[in-house]
Amino acid sequence: MAALRTCERPSLSNLDMSIHVANDAQKNQIQVPTAEDEFDYSQRAQWLRAAVLGANDGLVSVASLMMGVGAVKDDIKAMLVAGFAGLVAGACSMAIGEFVSVYTQRDIEVAQMKRERRKRESSGDYEQETEREKLPNPGQAAIASALAFSIGAVVPLLAAAFIRQKKVRLAVVAAVASLALAVFGATGAVIGRTPVVSSSFRVLIGGWMAMAITFGLTKLVGTAGL
Repeated sequence: MAALRTCERPSLSNLDMSIHVANDAQKNQIQVPTAEDEFDYSQRAQWLRAAVLGANDGLVSVASLMMGVGAVKDDIKAMLVAGFAGLVAGACSMAIGEFVSVYTQRDIEVAQMKRERRKRESSGDYEQETEREKLPNPGQAAIASALAFSIGAVVPLLAAAFIRQKKVRLAVVAAVASLALAVFGATGAVIGRTPVVSSSFRVLIGGWMAMAITFGLTKLVGTAGL
């Protein structure tokens, strides 16, 4: 019986070993980084900024323009033509501006690469090719900006296209633009892992201010007969 009791009792060395193994397992579980922790969300900043900025610009610019025209004109055709002209002009402006901006950035980076190569006194073909692949593409940036602007600008155009009554049309444009602004702000926040409510609210307030100022000033100028 004594022998059986002795066998049933776990030794202190076994207990210590089990505790150490358990502690090591817990440390490993705590220290293992997840894929989300390792991902650098700052890498998304450049293209996310361009996409959100382009879509917001298109939405706010065209919606404000249509609200301004609607303040002094009852004709739906004038409102839609003004909105379409704003879409085309804004998309071209965004594309050209982004192309020039990114090309300037590319020139600066190329000049910096040349200075670094002269300092290292090495100009291998493989290294040059690797550096060339990292350079920004002005054409892609221009197309992306124009496309993002057009996507945002088409929202108020579609909202007003089938509504004949002026007051209802203006209200629908303002409501749809507000909803789209909130969606754009939330989408950018989710992709960039930033607070959703504050981002959406900030974008929404900016859009409301732009539409209200454009509507008010255009109404004032139209009433004054200037």
